Amino acid sequence: MAASRLSGRLAVSRSGLRALSSGAADPLRVEVSNGIKTLIYDDARRLNAWTAKLMHRLRDELRTARADDGVSAIVLTGTDPYYCAGVDLGAMVSKPMWPSALHALLVSQNTALFDMFLTFPKPLFVAVNGPAIGASVTSATLGDGIVASEKATFHTPFHALGIVPEGCSSVHFARIMGERGAKRMLGPEGWKPTASEALAAGLVDEVVEHAKLRAAAQAMAEGWVAAKKPKKLVAAGLVDEYRLVNARESKALADAFLSPSFFDAQARMATSKGKASRAAFFTAAKLTRPIWGMSLPR
Repeated sequence: MAASRLSGRLAVSRSGLRALSSGAADPLRVEVSNGIKTLIYDDARRLNAWTAKLMHRLRDELRTARADDGVSAIVLTGTDPYYCAGVDLGAMVSKPMWPSALHALLVSQNTALFDMFLTFPKPLFVAVNGPAIGASVTSATLGDGIVASEKATFHTPFHALGIVPEGCSSVHFARIMGERGAKRMLGPEGWKPTASEALAAGLVDEVVEHAKLRAAAQAMAEGWVAAKKPKKLVAAGLVDEYRLVNARESKALADAFLSPSFFDAQARMATSKGKASRAAFFTAAKLTRPIWGMSLPR
């Protein structure tokens, strides 16, 4: 659950993905054409980050699409300028909880997030219209095809955040891009490929002019359905393996979120942005970890 913006408190909503704010605009637009349901992240003010409300809506739309015989495939995209800024943990914070409870919640929510993509039974495609960050990148690679606008970039800044890869990227990235490309994106370099670089690396399947993105994604989805192609991960026999990878990564990610290296990285980031109180919080969390850390699972 790598986030582009992190809360300055060790707290996450117990209601998690169910947290909805009544009266707020719907962050997910839905369009259907020729059996292809397009889900559009529509919260440009938050850079289309996966807030609790957006993820709740996404989960519900995918659940509905499973049972709808009129839907043959899904396309995910975003309202310009961003595709998605990743999971916004800060938007889920509502009240403090014990570190052990927070750890368990992080494990369960991260596991559920990527299992949602791994187990979706119909073809799923992603039309990346702009910058894609963190979980929005890793989840996209678990679908059946990625079409990128010339304006797209792809960033998985796990190392810089002091956390570990998620979304099966610890295994899947090397398989689709090779070891070198995977290490560049997931390691200290934090490589952020452009659309053309991502195409050359094997991360995406097609790059088109920005104005033609939606049409290209629609054509890819319709062509896949017409050809009756099986889902990529199903055909490769990788779903069960990747669910185990996801479970393992989710545990490691929760460990990392409560680790000294994560607190150090967040303190440095907060200091660089002039956020002294947030930096002080993470420094204090690190110094007191030997005490509260005893409640965490081993």
